[in-house]
Formats: sequence, structure tokens, C-alpha cells
Amino acid sequence: MFAERMKIIIHKQKKKIVILAITIFFLCILITLFIIFLSQDNKTIPIHKKKEIPEQEFKYGLPVDSFVVLTGVIRRNETLGEVLSLYNVPASKIAQIHASAKGIFSPRMVQAGNSYTLFCNKDEKQTAQYLVYEHSIREYFLFDLTGQVNISKHKRPERRQRKYFSTAIETSLWDAMLRNNTNPMLAIELSDIYAWTIDFFMLSPDDHIYTIYDETFVSDQSTGISRILAARFDHADGIFYAFPFMQDSTVSYFDENGNSLRKQFLKAPLRFSRISSRFSGSRLHPVLRIRRPHYGVDYTAPVGTPVHSIGDGVVISMGYSKGNGHMVKIRHNATYTSAYLHLSRYGKNIRKGAKVKQSQILGYVGSTGLSTGPHLDFRIWKHGHPVDPLKIKSPPTLPIKPENQAAFDSVKTYWMQRLKRFNPVVEEPELYD
Repeated sequence: MFAERMKIIIHKQKKKIVILAITIFFLCILITLFIIFLSQDNKTIPIHKKKEIPEQEFKYGLPVDSFVVLTGVIRRNETLGEVLSLYNVPASKIAQIHASAKGIFSPRMVQAGNSYTLFCNKDEKQTAQYLVYEHSIREYFLFDLTGQVNISKHKRPERRQRKYFSTAIETSLWDAMLRNNTNPMLAIELSDIYAWTIDFFMLSPDDHIYTIYDETFVSDQSTGISRILAARFDHADGIFYAFPFMQDSTVSYFDENGNSLRKQFLKAPLRFSRISSRFSGSRLHPVLRIRRPHYGVDYTAPVGTPVHSIGDGVVISMGYSKGNGHMVKIRHNATYTSAYLHLSRYGKNIRKGAKVKQSQILGYVGSTGLSTGPHLDFRIWKHGHPVDPLKIKSPPTLPIKPENQAAFDSVKTYWMQRLKRFNPVVEEPELYD
């Protein structure tokens, strides 16, 4: 009896041990699986799926999705008030604009062709809440109409890019820029620097230009050439350098010897045209069909091309005659006098007795008087006698002063070395703010 009892007790104990062992075994498995689960990358086995929220778009600092955004262009003689009245802005609010604009924005700043952007309510009326007027590439004005009218001026950030440019000149400096996908305003800047040194109507395919300059950008749009740091012009078997240097509080360009590139007279009174007739003692007149002296140089150019005074002086005569058309005559000093014939109209403030500055606009190319087409007849007298304008040798202005020579030599040496060694194909542009 006792033995039977002991067998039952032992059997029950074995059964408990087996059950406990099995329980521990499965518990270990569960713990192992849990550890493995925790060690997994949440990206592979996500616990919660994140909801992607699209980034809100802003324009001029305003949330685009909150408005109906409309764009337009100012028409001729149109005002901002007329634009706003089309989008349910009351006259009282427009009157507030004029009151708030003092010292910030003038209605005269609104120009036809400039663009604007309206931010309107998302309802049937689409009442304008904000107006943005694009005054220029660099700046715009934001009109807040949501409460008391507020007008703010905003400037877009600019950046300057250092550029290296080199090219042969096949036809003209302007065409060379276009051919190389370079800002053509560089041609204007270079022609201003070399206006007293190089005759741009006498360029040849053997001529070559090298220059280092800074160009200014707003976003990806060029706003112009900010400065030319160095230039070398190979022209007519000569090498002409140009280095900027400040002397007497003014930045001017000098050659490698410290002589100013600014001479007493410009080489030509207008830019980027062609010579159709030269100085001659006997020329067949295109209208009269007789031979007579032609004591000037004819520059063919489109009507309206600005004509500049080649130097400082005083207007001693102007007016219209059957032969010369509209004409201006300038006395530069006791030695030289110049005249500009066949103009279509005169420049601002040009009148007899008026003082003019070098490069000041005297008038615009036309075809008045005895003329077969638009051109400028340009003439120069020396001591009262006609001389060939293309052969005038003009003395330079003040060179580098002795006290500035060391500083100039340092600047010149640095940029001359850069011009000699730069390779526009492999040189990386230098970017800076």
C-alpha cells in the first residue's frame, strides 16, 4: 500500500518537472524572439507608419496654398490702384495706399511692362489681400492689404562671380561676346575703358582680348558687370593693358607704365557702327553727284543711336541747315573744335552756350539734310583747319603720381601675372558674396 502511494507521488513529481521544463523552454524561446524583435531596425519593421506631410510652398514669404495667386503686367498708363480695383479692393483702401506710400513708394515708380502678383481670397469674390510689385530684378514692393495698409521694400540677395574671358575678335567686340555666350555688356565696359586708346572701328581678326572681371547675379539672372579687374587687348601689333587704380579718390584705368588710358578725346563719338566714308580731299557726293572735299568721317548707325561729345567743351553753334541737317558744334579748347551732323534730334539740355562733358549725349543719329541714309558725319578742326578725326593723337591725362607708384606696381604685377597664366578653359570661376 505504501509502495503504491510512493509510486503515485513520484509520477506526479516527474510530471510537474516535465511541465516546468517545457514551460521554461518556451519562455526562453519567447524571450529570444522578443530580444530579436527589439534589435530590428524600425525602418524594416515599423511599429507606427508615419504620415508624410507635404512641405508648404511660399512665395514672397506668403503661403501659396492659402490664396488664389494671380500674376499680370502693368499696361501703358495703368496704376496699381486700377489693378486693385479689379479685385474688389475698396477705394478707401486704395486711398490708404497713397497715404502709407510716402517715403517708401512713389506712384511714379510704376512702369509699363513691369510685373505684379496678387494674393487673393479663396472665395467667389477673390478679394486681393496682398500685392507684390516687381520694381526691378533686384527689388520688389509688398503691399499688405489685410488690415491697415502696410508697404515694405524688399531687396533680393546679390552675388558676384569672378570670371575669366579670352577670345579672338572676328568682326566686333559685341559680336565676340555673343559668339561666346558672354554678357554683351562686357563689350560696353571694355569699350569705355579703351575708348581713348583703341579705335573699335578698325578691329581685325588678329585682335584678341583677355580680361578678368566680376559679374553680379540675382538668383541665376545677370544684373551686369560690376567691375573689370584687369584687361589685355592685343590690337594692331600692340599690347594694351588696363588696370584699375584709385588716385585722388577716383578709380581710373592705367597701362603697365602707369599712364592713364583716359585721353583728352574719345576715339569715336558713338559705339558699334561702321565707317561708310572717310576724310577725303575729293569725294563723290552721294546726293549731289559731284566731287568735293569731305572733311569728316561718316559712321553708319541706326536712327536713334546716341552721339557723344568726344571731350569737354562749349556748344558754339547748333541748328538746322539744308546740307548738314540738325548739327551741333563744340569748341573743346583753343586748338580743337568738333561737329556732329545729320542728327535726328538733340540731347537733353543741349543749346548754344551750354557746357558739355566728355561722353555727354549731344544728339541721336538721323538722316536729316543732304543724306542718303542714317549716319553721323563727324568732323574735327585744329586751329581752324579740318583734320582727319581718325589721325588725331590725344595726350593722356595725369599718370600715376610718384607717391602712388609703389602701390600701383604691386597691383599691376599681381593682375599682369594672372592675365599671363590664366586659361579660360580650365580655370574655375571664383564665387564669393
